[in-house]
Amino acid sequence: MLKTAYTLTRPRTRTTSVVFASPHSGRDYPDSFLRRSVLNASEIRSSEDAFVDQLFVAVPDYGAPLLTANAPRAYLDLNRGPDELDQALIEGVRRNAHNPRIASGLGVIPRVVANGRQIYRGKLTLAEAHLRIAQYWRPYHDQLQTLLDESNNAYGEAILIDCHSMPHEALENVGPPGSARPDVVLGDRFGSAAAGSIVERVEAAFANAGLRVARNMPFAGAFITQHYGRPSRRQHAIQVEIDRAIYMNERTLEPSSDFAAFQALLSGVIAEIADIGRIAEQKVAAE
Repeated sequence: MLKTAYTLTRPRTRTTSVVFASPHSGRDYPDSFLRRSVLNASEIRSSEDAFVDQLFVAVPDYGAPLLTANAPRAYLDLNRGPDELDQALIEGVRRNAHNPRIASGLGVIPRVVANGRQIYRGKLTLAEAHLRIAQYWRPYHDQLQTLLDESNNAYGEAILIDCHSMPHEALENVGPPGSARPDVVLGDRFGSAAAGSIVERVEAAFANAGLRVARNMPFAGAFITQHYGRPSRRQHAIQVEIDRAIYMNERTLEPSSDFAAFQALLSGVIAEIADIGRIAEQKVAAE
């Protein structure tokens, strides 16, 4: 078992309605899980958003909380619904309506890692799947909702920045042929998960740092943005995908020589995004 489901780093003083979270950078791999896998130590990490939690380590310095998962994505995917159970992996799961994520092996308990490589020898029991969800999925999401409720109560608005990284190869077909690939992809479920004015300011924060930004292609956001993005209730969710090639070696799974410089660049981006939530604070104070 993992020691804790998540790590929460709070600022000394909360000054913004923005919450930053990293659901896929967990790297605490249980020994029992590794023994059951057919993958080696490098292969099993291929789905991990490696070092994203470290890229955003400056978040509390700007008055916002940072929530990071400890469970690795190959063990439990926090960006899936708790009912997205894979019949091909878990015994006793009833056949449900077609779900492309489950069909591809990427349910809440993944069957495969990147490039479709199988994780397990044999199947898991339904009891084990439910135990993982109870021990790691629910505590993370309960804490995330608590942070958003705190934002709403204090500022009249909550803004979730859901932090991820993406393989460089995922960007091959983004944009017209010959055009520069984006460095960052923002997902707002095509406008349904966040107010356009907030997405524009998040995009500007990255663009002001010299980063190329695209929206919703090839990643529009999954369960987290869909579930928490409720702009009509002043709760906004934006998924941020960063090209891994900018800051790490995707083959060796190690930070590159550019890591510290990119981390410092992101610190300025974080400061600008945190400021978006301070506008909500000023509005409430003026009422």
